[in-house]
Amino acid sequence: MPGLGFRVPQEEVFPGGPRVMVTGATGLLGRAVCREFQTSGWSVVGTGYRRARPRLLRCDLTDEDSVRGLLHEYQPDVIIHCAAERRPDVVERHTEAAVNLNVHATSTLAKEAAACGTLFIYISTDYVFDGRNPPYGEDDSPNPLNVYGRSKLEGERETFRHCSGAVVLRVPVLFGEVESVTESAVTSLWLKVESAESCTLDHCQQRFPTDARDVATVCRKLAERARQDPSIRGVFHFSGKEQMTKYEMAVSIAQAFNLPSNHLIPLTEQVAGSAPRPINSQLNCSRLELLNLSVEPRPFTIAISDCLWPFTPDKRWRQTVFH
Repeated sequence: MPGLGFRVPQEEVFPGGPRVMVTGATGLLGRAVCREFQTSGWSVVGTGYRRARPRLLRCDLTDEDSVRGLLHEYQPDVIIHCAAERRPDVVERHTEAAVNLNVHATSTLAKEAAACGTLFIYISTDYVFDGRNPPYGEDDSPNPLNVYGRSKLEGERETFRHCSGAVVLRVPVLFGEVESVTESAVTSLWLKVESAESCTLDHCQQRFPTDARDVATVCRKLAERARQDPSIRGVFHFSGKEQMTKYEMAVSIAQAFNLPSNHLIPLTEQVAGSAPRPINSQLNCSRLELLNLSVEPRPFTIAISDCLWPFTPDKRWRQTVFH
Protein backbone atom coordinates (compact mmCIF):
# COMPACT_ATOMS: atom_id res chain seq x y z
CA MET A 1 0.00 0.00 0.00
CA PRO A 2 1.58 3.33 -0.98
CA GLY A 3 2.89 5.45 1.87
CA LEU A 4 2.81 2.72 4.51
CA GLY A 5 6.02 1.54 6.09
CA PHE A 6 4.55 -1.85 6.96
CA ARG A 7 1.22 -3.59 7.22
CA VAL A 8 -0.35 -4.58 10.52
CA PRO A 9 -2.75 -7.54 10.15
CA GLN A 10 -6.29 -6.19 10.34
CA GLU A 11 -7.37 -8.81 12.87
CA GLU A 12 -4.51 -7.68 15.15
CA VAL A 13 -5.41 -3.98 14.90
CA PHE A 14 -9.17 -4.44 15.14
CA PRO A 15 -9.91 -7.53 17.27
CA GLY A 16 -13.52 -6.44 17.78
CA GLY A 17 -15.65 -3.57 19.00
CA PRO A 18 -16.02 -0.16 17.38
CA ARG A 19 -13.01 0.96 15.36
CA VAL A 20 -11.21 4.27 15.70
CA MET A 21 -8.29 5.60 13.66
CA VAL A 22 -6.16 8.30 15.32
CA THR A 23 -3.89 10.47 13.17
CA GLY A 24 -0.85 12.00 14.82
CA ALA A 25 -0.85 9.07 17.24
CA THR A 26 2.81 9.65 18.15
CA GLY A 27 2.10 13.18 19.41
CA LEU A 28 1.06 14.37 22.85
CA LEU A 29 -2.68 14.46 22.16
CA GLY A 30 -2.68 11.47 19.80
CA ARG A 31 -1.07 9.21 22.42
CA ALA A 32 -3.64 10.30 25.02
CA VAL A 33 -6.52 9.69 22.58
CA CYS A 34 -5.24 6.20 21.71
CA ARG A 35 -4.96 5.28 25.39
CA GLU A 36 -8.41 6.66 26.22
CA PHE A 37 -10.15 4.68 23.47
CA GLN A 38 -8.18 1.49 24.16
CA THR A 39 -9.07 1.50 27.86
CA SER A 40 -12.72 2.04 26.92
CA GLY A 41 -12.93 -1.10 24.79
CA TRP A 42 -12.43 0.40 21.34
CA SER A 43 -10.21 -1.13 18.69
CA VAL A 44 -7.57 1.47 17.88
CA VAL A 45 -5.16 2.03 15.03
CA GLY A 46 -2.85 5.02 15.11
CA THR A 47 -0.95 6.65 12.27
CA GLY A 48 2.32 8.53 12.45
CA TYR A 49 4.94 9.68 10.00
CA ARG A 50 8.30 11.05 11.15
CA ARG A 51 7.96 9.49 14.62
CA ALA A 52 6.19 6.29 13.54
CA ARG A 53 6.97 3.31 15.76
CA PRO A 54 5.96 -0.36 16.12
CA ARG A 55 2.20 -1.06 16.16
CA LEU A 56 1.52 2.27 14.49
CA LEU A 57 0.97 2.69 10.77
CA ARG A 58 3.37 4.98 8.95
CA CYS A 59 1.34 7.14 6.61
CA ASP A 60 2.01 10.40 4.80
CA LEU A 61 -1.32 12.16 5.28
CA THR A 62 -0.48 14.59 2.46
CA ASP A 63 -0.50 11.64 0.02
CA GLU A 64 -4.12 11.16 -1.07
CA ASP A 65 -3.59 7.63 -2.36
CA SER A 66 -2.05 6.56 0.95
CA VAL A 67 -4.95 8.01 2.93
CA ARG A 68 -7.55 6.44 0.65
CA GLY A 69 -5.86 3.05 0.81
CA LEU A 70 -5.53 3.20 4.59
CA LEU A 71 -9.21 3.98 5.16
CA HIS A 72 -10.46 1.41 2.70
CA GLU A 73 -8.29 -1.29 4.28
CA TYR A 74 -9.06 -0.59 7.94
CA GLN A 75 -12.58 0.85 7.57
CA PRO A 76 -12.74 2.71 10.91
CA ASP A 77 -16.06 3.78 12.40
CA VAL A 78 -14.45 7.01 13.67
CA ILE A 79 -11.40 9.09 12.72
CA ILE A 80 -9.86 11.46 15.29
CA HIS A 81 -7.63 13.83 13.32
CA CYS A 82 -4.97 15.03 15.78
CA ALA A 83 -2.07 15.37 13.31
CA ALA A 84 -1.10 19.01 12.78
CA GLU A 85 1.74 21.47 12.81
CA ARG A 86 0.66 23.45 15.87
CA ARG A 87 3.73 25.57 16.64
CA PRO A 88 2.81 29.09 15.43
CA ASP A 89 6.38 30.26 14.88
CA VAL A 90 7.23 27.11 12.88
CA VAL A 91 4.12 27.61 10.73
CA GLU A 92 5.22 31.19 9.95
CA ARG A 93 8.63 29.93 8.76
CA HIS A 94 7.50 26.76 6.95
CA THR A 95 4.08 27.78 5.71
CA GLU A 96 3.78 25.44 2.72
CA ALA A 97 4.50 22.26 4.69
CA ALA A 98 2.17 23.37 7.49
CA VAL A 99 -0.67 24.16 5.10
CA ASN A 100 -0.21 20.79 3.40
CA LEU A 101 -0.79 19.06 6.75
CA ASN A 102 -3.25 21.42 8.44
CA VAL A 103 -5.43 22.07 5.39
CA HIS A 104 -4.86 19.70 2.46
CA ALA A 105 -4.48 16.50 4.52
CA THR A 106 -7.58 17.47 6.52
CA SER A 107 -9.49 17.97 3.28
CA THR A 108 -8.48 14.52 2.02
CA LEU A 109 -9.37 12.80 5.30
CA ALA A 110 -12.77 14.53 5.46
CA LYS A 111 -13.53 13.61 1.85
CA GLU A 112 -12.63 9.96 2.37
CA ALA A 113 -14.44 9.81 5.73
CA ALA A 114 -17.63 11.03 4.04
CA ALA A 115 -17.21 8.46 1.25
CA CYS A 116 -16.79 5.65 3.80
CA GLY A 117 -19.59 6.81 6.14
CA THR A 118 -17.01 7.34 8.90
CA LEU A 119 -17.51 9.86 11.72
CA PHE A 120 -14.79 12.52 11.39
CA ILE A 121 -13.58 14.50 14.43
CA TYR A 122 -11.14 17.31 13.64
CA ILE A 123 -9.05 18.88 16.42
CA SER A 124 -8.81 22.65 16.00
CA THR A 125 -7.65 25.56 18.12
CA ASP A 126 -8.63 28.68 20.07
CA TYR A 127 -6.22 30.56 17.77
CA VAL A 128 -8.99 30.85 15.17
CA PHE A 129 -10.07 33.88 17.28
CA ASP A 130 -8.32 37.24 17.57
CA GLY A 131 -8.60 37.42 21.38
CA ARG A 132 -10.16 40.90 21.49
CA ASN A 133 -13.62 39.95 22.79
CA PRO A 134 -13.59 36.77 24.92
CA PRO A 135 -15.09 34.41 25.83
CA TYR A 136 -15.83 32.93 22.41
CA GLY A 137 -18.83 30.72 21.68
CA GLU A 138 -18.96 28.08 18.97
CA ASP A 139 -20.89 30.41 16.63
CA ASP A 140 -18.74 33.52 17.11
CA SER A 141 -16.92 34.75 14.01
CA PRO A 142 -13.30 33.60 13.76
CA ASN A 143 -10.58 36.09 12.95
CA PRO A 144 -7.16 34.44 13.29
CA LEU A 145 -4.11 36.64 13.82
CA ASN A 146 -1.43 34.27 12.55
CA VAL A 147 -0.82 31.74 9.78
CA TYR A 148 -1.31 28.82 12.18
CA GLY A 149 -4.78 30.03 13.17
CA ARG A 150 -5.69 30.67 9.53
CA SER A 151 -4.53 27.19 8.50
CA LYS A 152 -6.60 25.52 11.23
CA LEU A 153 -9.65 27.61 10.34
CA GLU A 154 -9.23 26.60 6.71
CA GLY A 155 -9.01 22.99 7.92
CA GLU A 156 -12.35 23.46 9.69
CA ARG A 157 -13.93 24.80 6.50
CA GLU A 158 -12.55 21.95 4.42
CA THR A 159 -13.87 19.50 7.02
CA PHE A 160 -17.45 20.74 6.73
CA ARG A 161 -17.22 21.27 2.96
CA HIS A 162 -16.57 17.57 2.42
CA CYS A 163 -18.16 16.02 5.52
CA SER A 164 -21.26 17.85 6.74
CA GLY A 165 -21.77 15.45 9.66
CA ALA A 166 -18.29 16.04 11.06
CA VAL A 167 -17.34 17.31 14.52
CA VAL A 168 -14.77 20.08 15.07
CA LEU A 169 -13.33 20.30 18.60
CA ARG A 170 -11.46 23.51 19.38
CA VAL A 171 -8.99 23.35 22.27
CA PRO A 172 -6.35 25.75 23.70
CA VAL A 173 -2.71 25.10 24.68
CA LEU A 174 -2.20 21.49 25.82
CA PHE A 175 -0.01 19.69 28.32
CA GLY A 176 0.00 16.07 29.45
CA GLU A 177 2.14 12.96 29.77
CA VAL A 178 5.04 14.25 27.68
CA GLU A 179 7.95 12.16 26.41
CA SER A 180 10.21 15.20 26.82
CA VAL A 181 9.43 18.47 28.59
CA THR A 182 9.85 20.39 25.33
CA GLU A 183 6.88 18.56 23.77
CA SER A 184 4.43 21.10 25.21
CA ALA A 185 4.69 24.88 25.61
CA VAL A 186 3.42 24.34 29.17
CA THR A 187 5.74 21.57 30.34
CA SER A 188 8.72 23.28 28.65
CA LEU A 189 8.41 25.94 31.37
CA TRP A 190 9.98 23.34 33.68
CA LEU A 191 13.37 24.14 32.11
CA LYS A 192 12.99 27.79 33.18
CA VAL A 193 11.75 26.85 36.64
CA GLU A 194 14.54 24.42 37.51
CA SER A 195 17.26 26.72 36.16
CA ALA A 196 18.74 29.16 38.65
CA GLU A 197 19.32 31.73 35.90
CA SER A 198 17.08 34.78 35.62
CA CYS A 199 14.72 34.64 32.65
CA THR A 200 11.74 36.57 31.32
CA LEU A 201 8.36 34.94 30.70
CA ASP A 202 5.29 36.31 28.96
CA HIS A 203 2.88 37.91 31.43
CA CYS A 204 0.57 39.39 28.83
CA GLN A 205 -1.19 36.66 26.87
CA GLN A 206 -3.92 34.93 28.87
CA ARG A 207 -3.83 31.16 28.41
CA PHE A 208 -6.02 28.27 29.58
CA PRO A 209 -3.70 25.26 29.92
CA THR A 210 -5.63 22.09 29.17
CA ASP A 211 -4.76 18.47 29.95
CA ALA A 212 -4.56 16.32 26.82
CA ARG A 213 -6.01 13.43 28.85
CA ASP A 214 -9.20 15.46 29.40
CA VAL A 215 -9.38 16.31 25.69
CA ALA A 216 -9.03 12.59 24.92
CA THR A 217 -11.97 11.79 27.21
CA VAL A 218 -14.08 14.44 25.49
CA CYS A 219 -13.16 12.94 22.10
CA ARG A 220 -14.35 9.52 23.25
CA LYS A 221 -17.59 10.91 24.67
CA LEU A 222 -18.26 12.82 21.45
CA ALA A 223 -17.54 9.73 19.34
CA GLU A 224 -19.80 7.49 21.42
CA ARG A 225 -22.68 9.98 21.45
CA ALA A 226 -22.35 11.00 17.78
CA ARG A 227 -22.53 7.36 16.65
CA GLN A 228 -25.94 7.14 18.34
CA ASP A 229 -27.20 10.68 17.70
CA PRO A 230 -26.61 12.35 14.31
CA SER A 231 -27.46 15.77 15.79
CA ILE A 232 -24.03 15.69 17.49
CA ARG A 233 -22.16 17.51 14.73
CA GLY A 234 -20.61 20.91 14.11
CA VAL A 235 -18.29 22.92 16.36
CA PHE A 236 -17.59 22.23 20.04
CA HIS A 237 -15.22 23.92 22.51
CA PHE A 238 -13.29 22.36 25.39
CA SER A 239 -10.83 24.13 27.67
CA GLY A 240 -9.21 24.12 31.06
CA LYS A 241 -10.82 26.65 33.38
CA GLU A 242 -7.81 28.32 35.00
CA GLN A 243 -6.66 31.56 33.29
CA MET A 244 -2.88 31.98 33.48
CA THR A 245 -0.03 33.69 31.68
CA LYS A 246 3.14 31.71 31.00
CA TYR A 247 4.73 33.53 33.93
CA GLU A 248 1.87 32.47 36.23
CA MET A 249 2.09 28.86 34.99
CA ALA A 250 5.81 28.79 35.75
CA VAL A 251 5.27 30.21 39.25
CA SER A 252 2.56 27.56 39.86
CA ILE A 253 4.95 24.83 38.73
CA ALA A 254 7.66 26.16 41.05
CA GLN A 255 5.24 26.21 43.97
CA ALA A 256 4.03 22.67 43.21
CA PHE A 257 7.61 21.38 43.47
CA ASN A 258 8.64 23.65 46.36
CA LEU A 259 11.17 25.44 44.15
CA PRO A 260 12.07 29.14 44.13
CA SER A 261 10.49 31.40 41.52
CA ASN A 262 12.19 34.75 42.21
CA HIS A 263 14.45 34.25 39.17
CA LEU A 264 11.36 34.33 36.89
CA ILE A 265 10.68 37.83 35.54
CA PRO A 266 7.24 38.78 34.12
CA LEU A 267 7.35 40.33 30.65
CA THR A 268 4.35 42.49 29.78
CA GLU A 269 5.01 43.17 26.09
CA GLN A 270 5.00 40.80 23.12
CA VAL A 271 8.37 39.55 21.90
CA ALA A 272 9.35 41.07 18.54
CA GLY A 273 9.76 38.62 15.68
CA SER A 274 7.38 35.94 16.93
CA ALA A 275 4.02 35.14 15.35
CA PRO A 276 1.25 37.41 16.68
CA ARG A 277 -0.95 35.65 19.22
CA PRO A 278 -4.41 36.48 20.61
CA ILE A 279 -4.28 38.26 23.96
CA ASN A 280 -7.18 36.23 25.39
CA SER A 281 -8.93 33.58 23.27
CA GLN A 282 -10.94 32.04 26.13
CA LEU A 283 -13.44 29.47 24.87
CA ASN A 284 -17.04 29.22 26.07
CA CYS A 285 -17.59 25.46 26.44
CA SER A 286 -21.31 25.50 27.29
CA ARG A 287 -22.41 23.37 24.31
CA LEU A 288 -20.39 20.36 25.54
CA GLU A 289 -21.49 20.96 29.11
CA LEU A 290 -25.21 21.19 28.25
CA LEU A 291 -24.95 17.86 26.42
CA ASN A 292 -23.10 16.29 29.39
CA LEU A 293 -20.11 15.59 27.14
CA SER A 294 -17.53 17.59 29.08
CA VAL A 295 -15.20 16.58 31.91
CA GLU A 296 -14.20 18.50 35.05
CA PRO A 297 -10.48 19.29 34.81
CA ARG A 298 -8.20 18.60 37.76
CA PRO A 299 -6.56 21.67 39.32
CA PHE A 300 -3.60 22.78 37.21
CA THR A 301 -1.00 22.32 39.95
CA ILE A 302 -2.06 18.71 40.51
CA ALA A 303 -2.26 17.81 36.82
CA ILE A 304 1.04 19.48 35.90
CA SER A 305 2.82 17.87 38.87
CA ASP A 306 1.60 14.49 37.65
CA CYS A 307 3.15 15.19 34.23
CA LEU A 308 6.47 16.64 35.39
CA TRP A 309 7.50 14.47 38.32
CA PRO A 310 9.36 11.95 36.07
CA PHE A 311 11.68 14.81 35.05
CA THR A 312 12.65 15.77 38.60
CA PRO A 313 16.19 14.86 39.71
CA ASP A 314 14.79 12.79 42.58
CA LYS A 315 12.11 10.43 41.26
CA ARG A 316 11.04 9.70 44.85
CA TRP A 317 9.44 13.18 44.91
CA ARG A 318 6.12 11.78 43.75
CA GLN A 319 5.93 9.27 46.58
CA THR A 320 6.56 11.95 49.20
CA VAL A 321 3.90 14.28 47.77
CA PHE A 322 1.15 11.87 46.72
CA HIS A 323 1.35 9.28 49.48
